[in-house]
Amino acid sequence: MKKFLIVLGCIIGVIILAIAAALLTYRVKEYRPDDVEDVSVENQQSRMLKSDETVSIMTYNTGYGALSKDQDCYFDGGQTVVPESIDIINKNVEGMVNTVKEQNTDLYFLQEVDRDAKRSYNMDQLPLYQKATNYATMFACNFKVFYVPFNKGMGNVEAGIVTMSKYKVDSATRYQLPISFSWPVSMMNLKRCLLETRIPIDGSDKELVLVNLHLEAYDSGEGKIAQTKQLMDLLSKEYKKGNYVIAGGDFNQTFEPVKDKYPLTQDTIQNEKWAPGIIENKDLAEGFTFAVTDNAATCRLDDHVLDETTQLYIIDGFIVSDNIEVQEVTNLDKGFEFTDHNPVKMVFKMK
Repeated sequence: MKKFLIVLGCIIGVIILAIAAALLTYRVKEYRPDDVEDVSVENQQSRMLKSDETVSIMTYNTGYGALSKDQDCYFDGGQTVVPESIDIINKNVEGMVNTVKEQNTDLYFLQEVDRDAKRSYNMDQLPLYQKATNYATMFACNFKVFYVPFNKGMGNVEAGIVTMSKYKVDSATRYQLPISFSWPVSMMNLKRCLLETRIPIDGSDKELVLVNLHLEAYDSGEGKIAQTKQLMDLLSKEYKKGNYVIAGGDFNQTFEPVKDKYPLTQDTIQNEKWAPGIIENKDLAEGFTFAVTDNAATCRLDDHVLDETTQLYIIDGFIVSDNIEVQEVTNLDKGFEFTDHNPVKMVFKMK
């Protein structure tokens, strides 16, 4: 018995040391961005935004090229961590790049763009979108982990959100959002952020302020609330300066004006599958309104491949200040061909 206890103690000791070593490694290598960071502007443009221009903008969650209609996702209750071949990634990214080209909007918000990740066969996807537009480009990292142990071992990830502009950009800033998960999970998870881009207006001391976002998805709800509050505080600050302000992207929440369009299915309710929260009108900062529509779903649940039973949602869209005149908002129904989101396009003018 004494020998057994000694051996057992040694085994437990080795296990504890291995766990401690692993946690120390994650701590040393953890991506720890500052609360506020300057973001570089690549391929700066010379074209100035005119105050009387009609401007178009599109937001598109690209699903890192791996979440097309014939794929499922482990996080949503499916089985897939990494698609079975790089050909799937190539096809999906090519399809989304072509969508960007076809829409030819003046501004773009992209989310889930991989720079170097096992889940997308380590493809740097950003240059492909840059080449498609030749616009000024800003990238803010929100997921950088040397090895993600979740999802049966996702491996390394470096990914983020991207804003592109055909107009001259004054500056861009990354704002760290509240982190929804406690230690040690926080070291291995996303560090979500807001990407603010400031565009000067010709002949004016005001600016068009753009805020690209991808809010929390898999928390219990408190994270989304805290992140939404920080977003509203930022929007309100810029609006009070007299600037024109647009926030857009993947909110991972549906919007009060369209919350009843795609009700939860019995399967989603009974099996407690993922469902978004709701941003209500009362949650908006003063002077802001939703710019959303329900002509098509913008997101599907990835618990299985797309079929007639798939749960659909509207969680992508825009919030605008009341000095923005929204002329058109359209959810572009691409049938989730290349990603689990449909793009949303808005056309506007500054009042």
